[in-house]
Amino acid sequence: MIAVIAFVNAIFEPGFFTSEPVRVALVVGGAVSLVSAVVGVFTVIRGQSFAGHSMGDLGTAGGSGAFLVGANPLWGFVTFAVLGAGAMELFGARRPRGRDTATGIVLGAGLGIAALFLYLGTTHSNTTGATITILFGSMFVIGTSMIPVFVLLSALALGIVALLYRPLLLSAVSRDIASARGVPVRTVGLLYLLAMAVAVSLSCVTIGAILSTAVLIGPAAAALRLTRRPGLAIAWAAVIGLAVTWLGILLAYDSYYWPPLGRGWPVSFFVVALILAVYVAADLVSRNVARHRGRVVSSAEGPAGVGGRAQPMLSPVAGVD
Repeated sequence: MIAVIAFVNAIFEPGFFTSEPVRVALVVGGAVSLVSAVVGVFTVIRGQSFAGHSMGDLGTAGGSGAFLVGANPLWGFVTFAVLGAGAMELFGARRPRGRDTATGIVLGAGLGIAALFLYLGTTHSNTTGATITILFGSMFVIGTSMIPVFVLLSALALGIVALLYRPLLLSAVSRDIASARGVPVRTVGLLYLLAMAVAVSLSCVTIGAILSTAVLIGPAAAALRLTRRPGLAIAWAAVIGLAVTWLGILLAYDSYYWPPLGRGWPVSFFVVALILAVYVAADLVSRNVARHRGRVVSSAEGPAGVGGRAQPMLSPVAGVD
């Protein structure tokens, strides 16, 4: 028993469970990691990672604008991300190249506005530290009053994805087939981008605008390396997202006790580093499983020229029909 207590004390520094900023970070970080994991799986499947990254950059304009007028940065992130999502869908074409072009145009405009707002914020107002907060975020400075807002916005994004689950998967396989089956592809795409905008906005507040893509894409990409079934991938992504976020919060808190004392490391660094480590591990597992299956198939086929046909690759959205 004494050994267990000593082990726990070695992991959790004094005051971890009684600290209000830590409790808020655990709740808010957990909500954000869940919604980012669910939305992120569809982002990877649909090949819209660039759009997710662009919304994080657009959030820089929204967050800096909010600081400039004295508003909560969250509302700036949400406003600009939603406007960006609408513009991407409005100007985007049916083909991926057209969508990327529209995303690039919207991204360029958003970064230009962000540069203006950041300049005005640093030269004409008292927004000391606003740039660091916008770019890298901090879960430990979020107030308790913001918990209901984060939970409500997370529920909204998750509700949109749940409502559009099958149409999203079908349109990811083929927009033409989805249209032939009566799926309103443009409406589905717009609603999905709105859900992505909310997810990215929440992650912008917690780990920063320039790192928000890691939370959106990393756990989902790792999960899809482990399984190609969308439902199981969502579950894996949620577990990975929660694990790296909560572990990142723990390490960031413990780092205040590392030398030099009183200079803790940012949560965003630990979260992103853990996501990278998990993805590398998932990729290694996937490669090893593929090699093992290849050896099994070769053994089953016997000598060259004998045996059945090679099995086709599974679709990343297997089981849609």
